[in-house]
Formats: sequence, C-alpha cells, structure tokens
Amino acid sequence: MPHVTDVSDDLIQPFLIESSGLRGRLIRMGPVINDVISRHDLPSVVQGLMAEFIVVATTLSASLKFEGIFTLQAKGNGPIRLMAADVTSEGGVRAYARVGKDIPTAKHIQGSPVPRLLGAGYLAFTVDQGDHAELYQGIVELQGSTLIECVHHYFQQSDQFEAALTLSVERQSDAQWRAGGLMLQRLPEDELSLHKEDADEAWRRATILLGSCKREELTDVALSPHQLLLRLFHEDGVRVFKTHPLAFSCRCSPDRAESIINMLSINEIDEYMVDGKISIKCEFCNTERWFDEFQIKTLRAS
Repeated sequence: MPHVTDVSDDLIQPFLIESSGLRGRLIRMGPVINDVISRHDLPSVVQGLMAEFIVVATTLSASLKFEGIFTLQAKGNGPIRLMAADVTSEGGVRAYARVGKDIPTAKHIQGSPVPRLLGAGYLAFTVDQGDHAELYQGIVELQGSTLIECVHHYFQQSDQFEAALTLSVERQSDAQWRAGGLMLQRLPEDELSLHKEDADEAWRRATILLGSCKREELTDVALSPHQLLLRLFHEDGVRVFKTHPLAFSCRCSPDRAESIINMLSINEIDEYMVDGKISIKCEFCNTERWFDEFQIKTLRAS
C-alpha cells in the first residue's frame, strides 16, 4: 500500500446524480501532486502539463473497475518526447517525462501546451491487470490544443465510454501545485432507468452544470468536495460515497534493479560501465542504484 497523506485533500470522491443516475468522480490533489512533481527537475511549464496528466490519469482510473495499473501516456515529436502518469487501483500515483533541451516559455505556449510541448503523436490509455486479465489499450492521435481536448477526442472516438471532464491546475505563490478534476460518465443505454429522450436531456443539463464549475473551486482546499458537488447538482440530488485516498507510490525496488542487471548482455555491461560501476535509475522517482563489478558478477552467477 502507498503511504497515505491527509485524506481530506488528496482524494477521489465518487458521486451519483440521483435524478438521472449519472455517475461522477471529483479529484482533489495537493501534497500528493507536489510529492510526484518534486522528484523531477523540470521547467514550470512541463510541471504544469505533468500535473494535468496526473489529474486526468487519476480521474479516468477512478471511473474504471479494475485491479492493477492504469496508465496515461503521450508520445510526440515535440520538446517533450514522452510523458506518462500511472495510478494503481489502491491509489498509488507516479509520473515521469522525457524532455529535450528547447522547452518554450509559458509566453510562447499561449494556451496550446499539447502542440507546443508534445507536438504530433499519440495518446494511449492502458489498463494492466497483470496475469488476471487481458491488457487493454486505447490509442488516439494527439488532437487538440490542450490535454482536455485530446481526452474529449478519445471520448468521441470511443463507443464504450461517453464522458465529460474538466480540470484545473494551479501553481501557487509558494511554487506549490494544487489540482482538481471533475468527470461525469454517461451510463450505457441498456443500464438507463430513463427513456432515451429524458436521458439525453439529463446528460445535456449535467454537462452544462459541469461547465459552470469554476477552476478555482476545483483547487480550493477550503471548499470541501461535498460542498462543491451540492453547489453544482443540488437541484437534481447528489449522493456522495466513501472517498478513496491518493498518495505517491513507486514500484521500483532493489529486486527490479537486479533483474535489469541480469538481463544485460556482456557487451551492454561493458558499454554502461562507468568507473567500474553501473547505475540503474528509476524514471518515476529518480532513485538511483549502483552496482559494482563484484556485485554484477555475483548476481549473474546466482
């Protein structure tokens, strides 16, 4: 289990709009998002996009029933070559980015972080439940100026997942990040308790109310998730369920580093050796583990 921070802040709040049966998830992140981002030496514009990736990955994972790992990954030809965030079914969160040298400033991004930072490429959604189930992956082109637009493009392409999502990411005066997300998910037609016309109208109404959510409300620690949901959906009745805590958690370990050493060929060991040692570094948490020649020989002989 990941180490759990204050669950009044870093949490997933499931809810139900009672009049229509629409399901939703509200995400509120403070310390956890800083714990993830602070492990990487990144420009602030890249940190902001990483914060969005973390919120979106967490929100989407919360809408699925699975035991394992949900991963959101983008790969492009821009200054950010790769960005990924993953969330476990237990609420463990981590992220990383592979970044080039020529990162544009916030002034040059001007509301278009995806084309300016990621460029052309794809967005992948992966659910890995290990050996218990088949790996699921959905892939779409990066279409849109923002990550939200790219995700909505995925929703439009999917015949199994109709949803609406809004998010907010804020860098505060003390350089700390706060973030929040709110998603509504429409039920499949065979699960609807309303006639299709009524269900369509309920969906339109709910998405309008979702759009009325102010960005600062999603990140305001003084406004509880329950209070925000009541403000938005009180006329239609909103029922909240047990919250789920979120925390930074990395799955790297000495055993995994040793297994990487064992997979290297003799030529690769010679190539990667520096001053008689090989470094294995986790891209998610930046933990670095060193192996000297004696340790490598011992591992490979065992």
